[in-house]
Amino acid sequence: MTERIERERKAAPRGGRGRNREGRMSLGEHLVELRKRLFIAGIAIIAGSVGGFFVHEFVWDAIRVPITELAETRNASINYTGMTEAFDLTLQVSVTVGIIISSPIWLYQILAFLVPGLTSKEKRYTFGFFFTAVPLFLLGATAGWLVFPHMANVLLGFAPEEDATLLSARYLLDFIVKLVLAVGIAFVMPVFLVLLNFIGVISAVAIIKGWRIAILLITLFTAIATPAADPLSMFLLAIPMVVLYFAAAGIAWLHDRAAAKRLAALDELPV
Repeated sequence: MTERIERERKAAPRGGRGRNREGRMSLGEHLVELRKRLFIAGIAIIAGSVGGFFVHEFVWDAIRVPITELAETRNASINYTGMTEAFDLTLQVSVTVGIIISSPIWLYQILAFLVPGLTSKEKRYTFGFFFTAVPLFLLGATAGWLVFPHMANVLLGFAPEEDATLLSARYLLDFIVKLVLAVGIAFVMPVFLVLLNFIGVISAVAIIKGWRIAILLITLFTAIATPAADPLSMFLLAIPMVVLYFAAAGIAWLHDRAAAKRLAALDELPV
C-alpha cells in the first residue's frame, strides 16, 4: 500500500497548473490561465486585423452598396465629417474583419478556459463545443450581413424623396459592425448554455422552464440589434435564435437523462 501511494505521488503533476487533489485550480491560477487565454486571443485578433487591412476596401465597397443603389433614385451619399474619419474607418473595418476571421482561435480560448482539460471527457467537451460554436458564430454574422441591405432600404425609405440623405461613414460602419457581431455572438449563446449544463452549472429543467424569459430576451435583443421599422428583419433573426435555444434545451435534457441513468446504475452496484 505504501509503495502504491508513493508511486501515485511521484506520478502526480508538478508545477504547471498546480491542481490540488480534486483537480481544481486556485483563484490565482485561474487568473493566470485567464491572462494567458486573453493574450492568445488578442494576438489572434491583431494578426487577423493585419489581414483585414488588405481587404478593407472590398469590405467597405460591399457595405456601401445599399447607399449606392439608393443614390440612383434620390440624393443620397456617404460623408466623412472629420479629417481622420477615413483613417479611423479603415482601422475599424480591419479590426472587425480580424475579429471575424480569428473567431476560431478566440472562441476556442473562451471554451478552453471555461472547461479546463482535467479529464479526457472534458477535453472532448471543449473540442465538441468549439466545432459547434465557430460555425454558429459565422452563421450569425452572415445572417446579420444578409439582413443589413433590407434594413437599410426600409429605414432610408422613410426619408422624403425631395430631401437629401447624408450618412456619416462612421455611423454607417458602426451600424453594420454592431449588427454583424451582435448577431454572431447571439447565435453562440446556446452553445454556452449546453456547456454550462455539461459541467453541472445549470440543469435542463432550468433551461426549459426559462423559455418564456428567453423568448422575451431574444425578441428584445433582435429589436435592438435590428432597428428597422418592419418586423420582418426582427423575425428573420429571432426565429433561428429561438430554434437554437430549444435545441440547446433538448441536448441538455438528453445529457441530464443519460447522467441520471449512469448514476442509477452506479447506485445499484453492490458495495
